[in-house]
Amino acid sequence: MAKRYGMVIDLSRCIGCNACTVACKAENDVADWESRTRIEEECEGEFPNFSLTLRKVACMHCENAICIKVCPVKASYQNKDGVVLINKDRCVGCKYCILACPYKARYLNKNTGLADKCTFCVHRLEKGLKPACVQNCMGKALIFGDLNDPKSEVSKAKATGAVIFHCEYGNRPAVTYIPNRRC
Repeated sequence: MAKRYGMVIDLSRCIGCNACTVACKAENDVADWESRTRIEEECEGEFPNFSLTLRKVACMHCENAICIKVCPVKASYQNKDGVVLINKDRCVGCKYCILACPYKARYLNKNTGLADKCTFCVHRLEKGLKPACVQNCMGKALIFGDLNDPKSEVSKAKATGAVIFHCEYGNRPAVTYIPNRRC
């Protein structure tokens, strides 16, 4: 059976340190003013009775990716392991995929004029390594692996109640979240 890479993010373990965003920038030579991943803050309630949830957001590597469907030049595609990628030789920078992504996970690279996004560090995966964000997560909130392997750490984590944010889009993302249980 083919691999299907995915990630589970345990929101109760994310400390908002941004080590994932820094590691991504360093590993993938992302410009200071751009980002392939970000930490979003969601606050509920009012002081002193409130909760803060920190959520890493990047490409969700959707099984049914709308960004692939809208690309007029077929630059966006999914590789054999389920990773959604952009063929830089085909991309014309039209921004259709950027506008279509419901997770706001793509951006126009100002240096190249082309669409850019998280690749799950596919160059590292090919060497048997985990993505840079996972490798450097201080809170151990990022769990990565093969979703098609029921014995993998990521499959076990997903089975504990991981949820999809914005599941109404029907994209079937490979990235899911374990809700924040601290609050």
